[in-house]
Amino acid sequence: MMFTLSCDRAYLYAHPERELTRDETTRYETAIAERARGVPAQYITGHQEFWGMDLIVTPAVLIPRPETEHVIEAVLERAGGEGFLKAQDKSSLTNLRLVDVGTGSGCIALALAKELPQAEIHAIDISAAALEIARANAARHQLESRIHFREADLLAGFEDKFFDFVVSNPPYVGESEEDQVQLEVRKFEPRNAVFAGHTGTEVIARLIQQAYASLRPGGWLIMEISGTIAGEVKRLLTGWKNVEIRPDLQSIPRVAQAQK
Repeated sequence: MMFTLSCDRAYLYAHPERELTRDETTRYETAIAERARGVPAQYITGHQEFWGMDLIVTPAVLIPRPETEHVIEAVLERAGGEGFLKAQDKSSLTNLRLVDVGTGSGCIALALAKELPQAEIHAIDISAAALEIARANAARHQLESRIHFREADLLAGFEDKFFDFVVSNPPYVGESEEDQVQLEVRKFEPRNAVFAGHTGTEVIARLIQQAYASLRPGGWLIMEISGTIAGEVKRLLTGWKNVEIRPDLQSIPRVAQAQK
């Protein structure tokens, strides 16, 4: 109803006598029918909140989730850490280069640009349609001049030892787990943003290899994962330093961190 009337919750409570016009009734009933069919509410309204920002979302992008905010927290902690700064040739956050791989709606890149105003932010996606949404969100929050968008398959085309942080919410669900995924996710969200081969680590394995080449010495790879692949991700990170997997608020392994 808030979506139908373009109002907030307080307006609904304050105006119980409000009658809907014929067009409003049609719009409301259409939205309810779509939700009953399983379409995520965010795709119906076209919006989702992330890191205090209202983002545009369409079926071209994965819906941003609260768990992904743990990735932002991890980056900010590492970016401000004394150990990280000592490991770099540069001594200021002004010189940081960060890349969001598989940016989708742009939620991670925008949050980092918002919190690290002097850093150089790059955002990559293999989907041109997703990049269009990410650019729209950047413009919506007046961050378009801060983020360099690029269509690419993971880190293909970037030079070695270029980034201080490689950050990602990659696809990490195995096709073997498909029947365990919520119907609305597997039916309506972009498949290449959810599933990653049979085991769920196929994309991550490639990303880890490319990230090692693209990171400066002392740089960090920080990515979202699921509990079902945590052990395999740790194995794939053999040879990295300070490997750590942190849980989310439900104690599910959620953020993998490793330093070059």
